[in-house]
Amino acid sequence: MANRENTFIEITPEVLLKAYACGIFPMAESADDPALYWIEPEMRGIIPLDGFHIPARLARSLRTTGFTVRVDRDFEAVIDGCAEAKGDRARTWINTRIRKIYGSLFEHGHCHSVEVYDGGTLVGGLYGVSLGRAFFGESMFHRARDASKIALVHLVARLRAGGYRLLDTQYVTEHLKTFGAVEVGKRRYHKLLEEAIVGEADFAALTTKRPVSGAEALKIVSGE
Repeated sequence: MANRENTFIEITPEVLLKAYACGIFPMAESADDPALYWIEPEMRGIIPLDGFHIPARLARSLRTTGFTVRVDRDFEAVIDGCAEAKGDRARTWINTRIRKIYGSLFEHGHCHSVEVYDGGTLVGGLYGVSLGRAFFGESMFHRARDASKIALVHLVARLRAGGYRLLDTQYVTEHLKTFGAVEVGKRRYHKLLEEAIVGEADFAALTTKRPVSGAEALKIVSGE
């Protein structure tokens, strides 16, 4: 279900967080369309944090890759990457208003990015919204093989370490199914959401002086 929101109404961080708490989120039709739609899917995508699956090849890549993973270092660059038009994604829904809204939410500490670097070059990442013990994944991108997948594994490790209960992916794609993503109906989703937004989680639980390695992220995700 989608409702078009008046182009001239400002969406503040407070309004956006209330929307997420009610199970809805904004999207634009395209990068060129200034209007936003409030979206509430009938079937919602989630990744159960205790049922996250890592394909064997990706696990090997996590152990051996020379990539470095950091969080909240360059949020704007991550949104730029997510907004890029690519071969399998000719259009993007991230318009100027989306950038501004989520940038403001980042400044308020409720939006986070996970960034994958090859040396000093950003090669992949993702961003999303944190509210209570729920994390709402918004978008991801990659410029190098496995970079967005590695970002997702590090995100799940961080969510598990920080006491999160819900990872919302909005929709389920064939790509996300390989990690254990499933669809749940609206009623079930709202029950999970109500339970998750009560209490506090700590997105910074894994923040240390040095980046978390792929091997360390694997251990956390597997419960070791």
